[in-house]
Amino acid sequence: MPDTDILRLDIVVPVFDEVATLEASITSLHDHLKRHVTETWRITVADNASTDGTSALADDLARRLTGVTAVHLAEKGRGRALKQVWAASPADVLVYLDEDLSTDLSALGPLVAPLLSGHSDLAIGTRLSRSSRVVRGGKREFVSRSYNFLLRRTMGVGFSDAQCGFKAIRREAAARLLPLVEDTGWFFDTELLILAERSGLRIHEVPVVWIDDPDSSVDIVSTAAADLRGMLRVGSGIARGTIPVQAVYDAIGRRPFEPPAPPTFFSQVVRFGVVGVASTAAYALLYLVAQQVVPAQAANSVSLLVTAVVNTAANRRFTFGVRGASGVARHQLQGLMVFALAWALTSGSLVVLHAAAPAAGAQAELLVLTAANLVATVLRFVLLRVWVFRSEATHVTPGPADERVGVTDPVSDLTTRFAAVAGDDDVTAVRR
Repeated sequence: MPDTDILRLDIVVPVFDEVATLEASITSLHDHLKRHVTETWRITVADNASTDGTSALADDLARRLTGVTAVHLAEKGRGRALKQVWAASPADVLVYLDEDLSTDLSALGPLVAPLLSGHSDLAIGTRLSRSSRVVRGGKREFVSRSYNFLLRRTMGVGFSDAQCGFKAIRREAAARLLPLVEDTGWFFDTELLILAERSGLRIHEVPVVWIDDPDSSVDIVSTAAADLRGMLRVGSGIARGTIPVQAVYDAIGRRPFEPPAPPTFFSQVVRFGVVGVASTAAYALLYLVAQQVVPAQAANSVSLLVTAVVNTAANRRFTFGVRGASGVARHQLQGLMVFALAWALTSGSLVVLHAAAPAAGAQAELLVLTAANLVATVLRFVLLRVWVFRSEATHVTPGPADERVGVTDPVSDLTTRFAAVAGDDDVTAVRR
């Protein structure tokens, strides 16, 4: 490593019980950096609560190899390790590599170059570019492509590969984003990327050569479930405004050349489904409480009214991408008209139930009303899309919160983005 006080690159390698492969991996990485990287660099082995000999081996490597240091965490978690080490690092650019070095190191230079120059804020390796070369089993290939497809459709992001263990971020961007990232496990870097794009930061993508590690200890099922929960949490936080991406945009975001495009139909259906499920559950809970003190019809009306107001607000922002105060009152009024139709449908179902079974109890009423409410939900989507938010879905006027997003909020072009996910797009362009 060149002798200078200014550290340009900190390459962090999170490890957990990797005693069998750690020395070979760190030695290989060290040799590559010595031969090919002229900037000042450091390798940080971040041991997160290993239970084998990894901790002692990391310390030994730090003693033997110049430019290698070891950090030991008391708790397990790749995200926790990256967050702690990155936050404490003085380097201009913070890098993350998987310990197994599945990604060929020839892509390291192209990964960090736009960050060192200040051109981009984050950089990621992508295995889903047409020019990438990937060797892995069919199961992992399917899971990875399905996950990234779902992520792009539901979260409205433009980056192609959230999970490749080959990423870098400028220190200024990390300082703003890391405090907002909650996940401490495998969803950490996906969450970081979502928040970065929603904050208007520039993400650079590099096609990679990637060979799967057949001995990987990652539990695909549990990881996928955790990722889905993370997507719901982050999406809800952004929709409610509790995750302050606007503040990051105001501080370091890059203003887009174009306003965000409206959501695609696919994205609207998925998002409306999420809102609908939450609304149906809230309705059922409210009804069970209300029917203890008021008649069934009144309980139904109150429950529908409360959930209708919240449902319209959530769909306005989250499903149809409409922001700002303009038109809020009109949208709520139209939403209440849609509510009136839903009320007629659900109330009619109660009339039919009581006519057919006069002795029906609260559980039977709830079952019938829930089924009727699901039908009403479909009707509500159609009316919201073709009537309430039709003009806004076609002509979105960006407000301050909209200008954060440099790509789309949400996805704007189904054909182009599906091609990217399917591997038909050479993703070397910079995401604004």
